[in-house]
Amino acid sequence: MTKRIIPDTITACNLLCGAVATFMATQNAFMWAFVLILCGAFFDFFDGMSARLLNAPSKIGIELDSLADDITFGLAPAMMVACYLRPLIGWWALIALVMAAFSALRLAKFNVDERQTSSFIGLATPANAIFWGGICVMPYAMTAPAWMPWCLLALTFVSCYLLISEIPFFSLKFHNFTWAENYDKYIFLIGDVVLIAYCVTKAALTAHWEFALFAGTACIVWYVVLNLLVNVIRK
Repeated sequence: MTKRIIPDTITACNLLCGAVATFMATQNAFMWAFVLILCGAFFDFFDGMSARLLNAPSKIGIELDSLADDITFGLAPAMMVACYLRPLIGWWALIALVMAAFSALRLAKFNVDERQTSSFIGLATPANAIFWGGICVMPYAMTAPAWMPWCLLALTFVSCYLLISEIPFFSLKFHNFTWAENYDKYIFLIGDVVLIAYCVTKAALTAHWEFALFAGTACIVWYVVLNLLVNVIRK
């Protein structure tokens, strides 16, 4: 019984991170909200791993995991976008909250889709959350042209589509380390190193540390573009 409590507790920590991140978004503390989403992703990674290591599978844990993920990677980033755009476009910004509903649909599809054991069909919710978190920590929208907030709002519909799409996305699970079977993962990781190094260097040179967190957005864009290219090549 004690072993089963450990993975569920880790999952609950993920949910709590998402709940506090949602609150921070309402206070316009976007940096803290994004950091909490990243903390939630950390807990999300280790809850399943701990369940496997402890040999403590739990039906409750499976359901709790989806609930936690929708809070942390669905509601929290959607609230960040809504609160980020609210001063710029008024109540229209609430449209961004539809991402929370599409994230829930994405998670429900994942739970019943047996094709997603080693890869994903549709963009994973943590990737979508990291993409939007990196955008919302940047102050540029406040001084950008008047059309920029509307473009960001329109981009939320693109996210909703990617979440429930039938587009294959590779995961970072390695069954072996050969180049032939993992070239897409290796190329992705190499690109990540370059993007993270650039963003962190720019943050250090300008003392604008939000650029370091924007690396998350850059890496997710690279992930989506690379997947689309790989899908074209494989066809």
